[in-house]
Amino acid sequence: MVLAIQGRHGPVIHALSACAVQRGIAWGARVVDVQAIHPDLHVEQADPQGDVALLDRVAQWARRWCPWTVRDGTSGIVMDVTGAAHLFGGERAMLRDMAVRFRMQGLSARLALAPTRGAARMLARHGAGQVICGPQDLEVALAPLPVAALRLEEDTVRLLTRLGLKTLGALMQVPRVALMRRFDRLAGDINPLVLLDRALGRQSDPLNAPAEVPRWLVRARLAEPVIDPVPHLDALASDLCAQLARAERGARRLRLTIYRVDGEWRSRDVALAQASRDPAHLLRLLSGKTEGIDPGFGFDLLTLEALAVEPLALHQDRLDGQRDAGRDVAALLDRLAARLGPGKVTWSNWVESHLPERVEAQVPALGSIMREAPVLMRERPLRLLVQPEEIAVLYAVPEGPPARFRWRRVAYLTARHEGPERIAPEWWRDRPGTRLRDYYKVEVTDGRRFWLFREGILGDGRGGDPHWFLHGIFP
Repeated sequence: MVLAIQGRHGPVIHALSACAVQRGIAWGARVVDVQAIHPDLHVEQADPQGDVALLDRVAQWARRWCPWTVRDGTSGIVMDVTGAAHLFGGERAMLRDMAVRFRMQGLSARLALAPTRGAARMLARHGAGQVICGPQDLEVALAPLPVAALRLEEDTVRLLTRLGLKTLGALMQVPRVALMRRFDRLAGDINPLVLLDRALGRQSDPLNAPAEVPRWLVRARLAEPVIDPVPHLDALASDLCAQLARAERGARRLRLTIYRVDGEWRSRDVALAQASRDPAHLLRLLSGKTEGIDPGFGFDLLTLEALAVEPLALHQDRLDGQRDAGRDVAALLDRLAARLGPGKVTWSNWVESHLPERVEAQVPALGSIMREAPVLMRERPLRLLVQPEEIAVLYAVPEGPPARFRWRRVAYLTARHEGPERIAPEWWRDRPGTRLRDYYKVEVTDGRRFWLFREGILGDGRGGDPHWFLHGIFP
């Protein structure tokens, strides 16, 4: 089995299974060429972006060994373990712990420990097994590695190979003056001499680790197992809101988790329409989520975590003493969604379109941005049918609306009308041959007003006779 990505001349192999490696399949080979030799080859599409996202999460998880970790390319992690090895019983014991824990996560890792960042990277990728290199053994350990371990450009590697410098040891023995004349124009990140000096510790190569992602999490540890979590939610909500207030943040998504004494756990998620850190509001949302949770023989740990937060500056209420209507609407949406479900509470979202049935779309109220309604120059009916319904024309005025028509088994006589308003099909979205529409606002003899349209024009070459439809009802 292999994973493939799109190359210049078709799919190429991006990753290989152990069986594929044993068969001699090479990374970067064309899939069609390999399939000709191995008809039983199973190919799946690779996900490089997903791999990078996973590696970022693993880099954060690896901070159990040291506080400074960073992703290295698309397949590595660099850790600055200075002063941390003794916490795990020494360097060798720490590497064993890393190998075991990576294996428990379903990941295989090549590990190396060296005085410099570049040396550790090269020994891990091109060394043999778990390598521990001290400062006095640095040049000896790096000497047999290929020059490609420096992560040079292909042209630079090809040039060094032509000069007979295939290993780092050979590169170390060449006089630097001669090499500097040839590579002085290259930047530091691609200059082989600069990279070699960094790996040997002659130049500084600090680790610029990103800041740790903050976790907005509060816990309640109980001395004895309990059955009902409601009495403990007030303290959890207050503690979490206090954390958010100090950072001027508001929660948009919460997760309540209870840990039972038998080792099982149950969680419930709550989404908010607007960022909030009001403990009373969060408590009302969480209280309804605890129903239906099986506590088993009881639980002794509760956690409340804000999975998504947004900036929420400190502000005061209105000077006139009135409540903010927008906050009240958001609180109502939160309570309805928590009780009925996120998909049950919707509002209208407006889309740029010529066709009336496409202008308005119902979207979940939580997690979506409400857009202002478009400004229409013509009157539109308040009630618009989901799908236009065809009407039977009993008598039609030439180039005008029907004088008599039947809709839902009831005949109507037109008293007056206004129109037409012509709406052309959207050529970038509709299929070829879609007919235009002529809309009319029609008032019948009993006072009711309808919105009708004729689909197509006689002789437009896009079908037979035009058809009439009723699309909306005016108040």
